[in-house]
Amino acid sequence: MIIKQLKLGTMNNFTYLIGCEITHQAMVIDPAAEAETIVKEAEKANLSIQYILNTHGHSDHTAANGTLKELTDAKIIMHRKDTRPTLNIDIVLDEEKAIPLGEIVLRIIHTPGHTHGGICVLAEGNLFTGDTLFVDYIGRIDLAQSDPRSMKESLKKLMSLPENTIVWPGHDYGHTPNSTIGREKRDNGEVRFMLNNAT
Repeated sequence: MIIKQLKLGTMNNFTYLIGCEITHQAMVIDPAAEAETIVKEAEKANLSIQYILNTHGHSDHTAANGTLKELTDAKIIMHRKDTRPTLNIDIVLDEEKAIPLGEIVLRIIHTPGHTHGGICVLAEGNLFTGDTLFVDYIGRIDLAQSDPRSMKESLKKLMSLPENTIVWPGHDYGHTPNSTIGREKRDNGEVRFMLNNAT
């Protein structure tokens, strides 16, 4: 599995280009900005972008959707609870499911809390967490679409994954650009607080 972590936009966003080493089919997760840069990175890796997946509907994770779709003709994927007409979503998710990407199987995990339609993507021991889980932190739960109780349940779900699962967050907010479930379970004070206190 090919993973390219791109720091784009003005809010320390991470955009991910992931691809199958066998078929060279690729997906972009959370295109924050600079669609042309994303396409160039795909070309350098000999990847063909088939899908654009948004972990949630906030503009800092969807800003390059339109341009990237124009450049690649990729299909845009988002959970139903975060969609809105202006985003022109092609594949609307309303359940946890598996999405094939070449020889890779991507498992979609519904993780509401930051937003109602937040999702994470799990593939080959790699977890792309959007704004649900960061290195050292969690996503904000004080916004209009946020729900602390849902976030607690979502974090429980993520913390039940194998401890060596690699965490690839939606923003560069922590002391390292990625982490593991085991490290976040042990060292992330916000995770521990939510699991022990949120109702």
